[in-house]
Amino acid sequence: MSAPAPSSLAIVDAEPLPRQDEVLTPAALAFVAELHRRFTPRRDELLARRGERRAEIARTSTLDFLPGTAAIRADDSWKVAPAPAALNDRRVEITGPTDRKMTINALNSGAKVWLADFEDASAPTWENVVLGQLNLMDAYNRSIDFTDPRTGKSYALKPAGELATVVTRPRGWHLDERHLQLDGTPVPGALVDFGLYFFHNAQRLIDLGKGPYFYLPKTESHLEARLWNDIFVFAQDYAGIPQGTVRATVLIETITAAYEMEEILYELRDHASGLNAGRWDYLFSIVKNFRDGGPKFVLPDRNAVTMTAPFMRAYTELLVRTCHKRGAHAIGGMAAFIPSRRDAEVNKVAFEKVKADKDREANDGFDGSWVAHPDLVPIAMASFDAVLGEKPNQKERLREDVSVAAGDLIAIDTLHAKPTYEGLRNAVAVGIRYIEAWLRGMGAVAIFNLMEDAATAEISRSQIWQWINADVVFENGEHATAELARKVAAEELAAIRAETGDEAFAAGQWQEAHDLLLQVSLDQDYADFLTLPAYERLR
Repeated sequence: MSAPAPSSLAIVDAEPLPRQDEVLTPAALAFVAELHRRFTPRRDELLARRGERRAEIARTSTLDFLPGTAAIRADDSWKVAPAPAALNDRRVEITGPTDRKMTINALNSGAKVWLADFEDASAPTWENVVLGQLNLMDAYNRSIDFTDPRTGKSYALKPAGELATVVTRPRGWHLDERHLQLDGTPVPGALVDFGLYFFHNAQRLIDLGKGPYFYLPKTESHLEARLWNDIFVFAQDYAGIPQGTVRATVLIETITAAYEMEEILYELRDHASGLNAGRWDYLFSIVKNFRDGGPKFVLPDRNAVTMTAPFMRAYTELLVRTCHKRGAHAIGGMAAFIPSRRDAEVNKVAFEKVKADKDREANDGFDGSWVAHPDLVPIAMASFDAVLGEKPNQKERLREDVSVAAGDLIAIDTLHAKPTYEGLRNAVAVGIRYIEAWLRGMGAVAIFNLMEDAATAEISRSQIWQWINADVVFENGEHATAELARKVAAEELAAIRAETGDEAFAAGQWQEAHDLLLQVSLDQDYADFLTLPAYERLR
């Protein structure tokens, strides 16, 4: 008797979308289902392992490089695979969601790379998940255009040689896609985003002289990188394309991953193309992991923690050294400023800060960096051009002068800045405004002249939680308490109502955003990710 045919993916609780059948083809869904069957059990084990490691950190209040992988770190002979031509020069990368207008603008931006984001810059509505894939397919077919219904302005792609190379970022391992289920079990969002993109575009990208390139977010260990590598091996065999065609850049945006950078590159070595240094998610990870570590782990206002803080400097210097030792690209952090169309002086000051930040990264040995807005591309480009000249990167700079001890990465108490009352107010204001937009399906949101994504909300709510639980006293003598957070949140909600007017306020999701921010900021049981309870409310 033959074995029963494997059950197929079901689309659950989702309104049909225009042209969704071009994305959700039977063959594409069969591929995603096979990824789910093979790899979700390991994903589940690795998520459980995260909890075990967090419990160990709670017990010891420390982290160290792994003794069990010392031989990998000591072996100077191994390198990652050489970069493909399309990823050899990455001096400026622009980031953003995969809506139709952003797809065209990012590809046209003059940046070398576009991080096409299904993760922190995209709220995972069914529409964003499916139509984002469709937009990328249309872009590669050059059948994409867009007319802004508000302004009437039309957008179209420049010639192929002028377009950025796309590196797609799927969702993190912790998020499921509730609208795609196999036998009643949701498929991990990461496998949905990777699977649909790879299935539809891998061969098409190869034909264009590029390939299926990915950014891997929220990685916490080399074992999670090993899982991705096994997925890449399987997918390439499934599609009949050469091993090593897939390339992955890993975001080192968790404190645990910072201790495993070499091991992460080793696991992905045939598919690795670099590591990236972030800021907000990295700080969020420090708070999350060391939240019961006492006063020495209490962070000041987020804007006081720059990349020149000693423990952040240790992290970025180690990242550059690690990447170049192994032949990988080191990609720097985000310039999130959004230029003002009305205030030239604000722009002048902000542009000077962006330039100083990008100059620092280029001089430290980074091979490229991120911006959030096309107007910042020329500024970042000039910083890297000044150091690189005609060279595509500076991987020959081995940074052997860098020496980072395990304790340097968590020496939070080397910062002299302290939490402030204004920092609390800003965390509440930004948190409410971001969550409200996210609940309406927007993941990249301009707030106070900065482009914010989900990492912003994570660090905001984490700092509120940390300051309250550490009984911080602000400079005005007020104690950080749940009552104070509620008072500030009520004042912010009233200010938003006054600013928007009653009708617009009622049309938004402001009260729900306020309530969710307080829930994740005040609950004693700290939520691993804000986006998990938020996703339950996303429609």
